Amino acid sequence: MHDRNVLSLVKGFTGIALISLASLVASPVLANGDNQPLLLSMLAPSSAPSTDNALTVFEVRPVPAVARTVDLTVQPDDLWVRLRHGFAMTNLDDDLTLHYQQWYQNRPDALRRMVERSRPYLHHIVEELEARGMPTEIALLPMVESSFNPMAYSRSHASGLWQFIPATGKRFNLEQTWWHDQRRDVVASTDAAIEYLQTIYEMHGDWHLALASYNWGEGAVKRAIERNAARGLPTDYASLTMPNETRHYVPKLQALKNIFSNPVLMIQLGLPEIINRPYFATVGTSRPMDVKTAARLANMPVDEFVALNPSHNRPVMKADTPVVLPAEKLATFQRNLEKTDEPLTEWQAYTLKSGEKLDQIAPRFGITLSDLQRANGLSGKIRLAGGSTLLVPAGKGADDLDSMGTEPRLPQIVEPEPAAKAPVVAATPARGGKAEKTVKGKAADTRLAATKDARKGGKLAAADTAKAPAKVAKASPGEKAKTVAAKPAAPATKVAKSGNGRRS
Repeated sequence: MHDRNVLSLVKGFTGIALISLASLVASPVLANGDNQPLLLSMLAPSSAPSTDNALTVFEVRPVPAVARTVDLTVQPDDLWVRLRHGFAMTNLDDDLTLHYQQWYQNRPDALRRMVERSRPYLHHIVEELEARGMPTEIALLPMVESSFNPMAYSRSHASGLWQFIPATGKRFNLEQTWWHDQRRDVVASTDAAIEYLQTIYEMHGDWHLALASYNWGEGAVKRAIERNAARGLPTDYASLTMPNETRHYVPKLQALKNIFSNPVLMIQLGLPEIINRPYFATVGTSRPMDVKTAARLANMPVDEFVALNPSHNRPVMKADTPVVLPAEKLATFQRNLEKTDEPLTEWQAYTLKSGEKLDQIAPRFGITLSDLQRANGLSGKIRLAGGSTLLVPAGKGADDLDSMGTEPRLPQIVEPEPAAKAPVVAATPARGGKAEKTVKGKAADTRLAATKDARKGGKLAAADTAKAPAKVAKASPGEKAKTVAAKPAAPATKVAKSGNGRRS
């Protein structure tokens, strides 16, 4: 019993000593009055090492934290990555967005074609948006507007990548002349579209309202806001009464944003990468030049040249016209231009004198009346006033009119436009106990609002009063596209005719 008690005391003392020692080790190392570590001073002098041979202390450097921010000073190689970094708009999360996202995802071929068409333009658009501190979602807007078809022309006379109608184009200084239409000019129209969007954003302070204004007109959106405010209703985008096209406009853009925000989904859909570097450069010319001559000097196909220079209404570009070329073709163009001794144009401008008729002018330049009309985009019996400008052959041009071509052309592009989501139909009790179908929504209010808010800018006012568009049938190889009457239920299409379409 005595031995057990002694052993118990020893064990208890040992435990207390170990606990005390552990607490000292765990605590910060303190020093006594002689600046000797306190822990060492507790040891017997014979066993305590001198401070000259103190324990070596190894500094443990902290492990660098994994970076969770993006260094925007280093540009990625993939333009899509750069685009995602600039996304800044508030997301929409509604049934319409889901509907259009599913629509696009079910048509990966159409998406791929749009991406390929965007390749020459997208880098420039992103650069311009970043320079102004604007959300890069706007770079996807031409997919909604024109499917990135620079020759797109709508029934409301909207033209180009950004689909400016004539009045809005003039408002933003886009020239629309006999020679060219800057609504189709890649650089000029992009600058105008960004300026317009920035202006209406500053007006409303909300990007969804700015986008609605771009489609419907800022005046119409302003009046819709005022109507809601007068009734004590919310004035955000989702709460306004607006035409169906405008109601579906922002969800289409959001659907595209959702797709291009998801790299895995892009791979699944087979959407190609776009290199993050400038695609084109601009060079000035001091002399008139045929479109086909410029393409030849740049050693590139005419249709590729026209895709970068789609604004020209005539086969000849007048002097001092900026020429847009692929960046890698710029040196080739300048070198060939310097050493060429051939005429740069087979056309010349002729000013019609008072009283002159086309059938008098044609034989003077060695061409038929029909060829003269074709070269100038004229048809039927047209009388031009004195002072009008005509394009006539220069030198031996009349001998080879067919090879000279007329208006710049691009291959016809026909893309289906996303079908609107069907309205929600609900059964409601009717008299006599039978159920009748009613359509939820504000169709009548929307039509009334669209009618009242017919506007100068945007697209809807002209579209409301226009006739149904013609339906363009896809042509088989070697066959011209046929135009047939449109059926009432046919989906809308974005069409670029093989020529330039109508001029406004």
